[in-house]
Amino acid sequence: MSDNETIIVQQLQSDKDKNAAFKSLISLYKERLYWHIRHIVKSHDDADDVLQNTFIKVFKNINNFKGDSKLYSWLYRIATNEALTLLKRNAKLKDINNQDIQDLTINNLQSDVYFEGDAIQLKLQKAIATLPEKQQLVFNMKYFQDLKYSQLSEILDTSEGALKASYHLASKKIEAYLKAN
Repeated sequence: MSDNETIIVQQLQSDKDKNAAFKSLISLYKERLYWHIRHIVKSHDDADDVLQNTFIKVFKNINNFKGDSKLYSWLYRIATNEALTLLKRNAKLKDINNQDIQDLTINNLQSDVYFEGDAIQLKLQKAIATLPEKQQLVFNMKYFQDLKYSQLSEILDTSEGALKASYHLASKKIEAYLKAN
């Protein structure tokens, strides 16, 4: 952990400084986490809900954070799990599988007033939606957020070699999809 992260964690874990430190934490990570979540759930409203749930979970569980990983890795892991939980819950509510919920989400993306992408970006999102869940996560985090494999390894608790393979496979599948469509 960096010195800044150590100080923030200490403040978050102290009763006296917790609220002020939490505001700092939100301002530091809100935008990055929002876009990380948004790439998973696609919808602005769902991303906002998941982001709020992520920060609530962080606030409630900060005393369980031991500093074994970087703070942002812990935040990303919580955000990722919350986003995947939302997708699974939505699929269950609609009584459809995860791939169908991805397709539905992509279709809704076209009418999302917060989606600022063009036809090419929409096509890329459709291609990403065809990937298995793990490959989607790896591709989104590497391609859109430019995270290093060492960071991905901490967040997803997977070896760097496996992540490189997942990213390579995802890239090839996306390339094939884009050529075919």
